[in-house]
Amino acid sequence: MSIQESGEMYLESILVLSRENPNVRAIDISEYMGFSKPSVSRALGLLKNGGFVVSNEQGYLTLTKEGKAIAEKIYERHTEITNFLTLIGVDKEIASRDACKMEHVISDESFLALKKQAQLLKNK
Repeated sequence: MSIQESGEMYLESILVLSRENPNVRAIDISEYMGFSKPSVSRALGLLKNGGFVVSNEQGYLTLTKEGKAIAEKIYERHTEITNFLTLIGVDKEIASRDACKMEHVISDESFLALKKQAQLLKNK
């Protein structure tokens, strides 16, 4: 099953939040992303139906194996693109905002080339 950009953003948010606190709830995602509770609830329902997220009786969310793989891929793209842009002189906040847009559309080939170039710049 393919996933839309917004779904990727939710999965990435769950991953980031779960690194700070393993007990992630819908309200945490709502606050982190700045979205309304009904919007988050709807999106989580779609992600649960797609097999990307599960929740327990207390409402704590966990990424499935497939959900975690997608979240880690998007998070790596975000951090690497942000890093590359800052290495070439872009303000960190702007780089992070731009990376958030780029991480969903960049091809694997372009991402690997960008990542390789960033490593070369770091080693100079």
